[in-house]
Amino acid sequence: MTQTWWIIKHVAFEGPALIGTVLSARGIGYSVCEPFDGDSLPEVSECAGLVVMGGPMNALDDAGHPHLAAERALIRDCLDLGVPVIGVCLGAQLLAAALGANVFEGPTGEFGAGTVTLTGAAKSDKVFGGLVGEMPVVHWHGDTFDLPEGAVLLAGSASYPHQAFRVGDNAYGLQFHVELTAAELPVLREHMPAGTAPDADQLAEIEAVGRTVIGAFLG
Repeated sequence: MTQTWWIIKHVAFEGPALIGTVLSARGIGYSVCEPFDGDSLPEVSECAGLVVMGGPMNALDDAGHPHLAAERALIRDCLDLGVPVIGVCLGAQLLAAALGANVFEGPTGEFGAGTVTLTGAAKSDKVFGGLVGEMPVVHWHGDTFDLPEGAVLLAGSASYPHQAFRVGDNAYGLQFHVELTAAELPVLREHMPAGTAPDADQLAEIEAVGRTVIGAFLG
């Protein structure tokens, strides 16, 4: 069976952005799955890698979004077989939930351009090791999660201490966004809470970090 990278979307307006750009630039083909629009999820045997994007729903809302349970099962299968996984925002929460961690409402919504602080463990990480201190990101979340058992915490913020983590060697959860670029600015202005969308200069700084993070993950 032919394998490809699969990108799972949860809402029409939140796509892979810079992740897709970097995959294409490296000659890595990918397919997009939209289960909210009736697409069937891929089988793990079809996955050379898995990207799980964000969305406004809770990662455990199986009643409202029945495909989420199947997504968590697919993530577990990928982890068992060593298939690379990166979860962004909701995707990070689904990765945590797939590992048995609780996902719950955070203390307050965190929106707009901001930063996360890298942990000591990030210094030796293959994805975050090229960065130091605080890194610029876009925050767009209201839920958070317990750190899964055995996971390595890589970044946090004051309100959301679990912002990035690694499981094993090639599975990463990013609560924040570094895949967004100035090309996504109209979407951010339309869908983020009023007045919270980052500006073009902030997105340019975040894109530079995103290219480092995403490139290192794919490397």
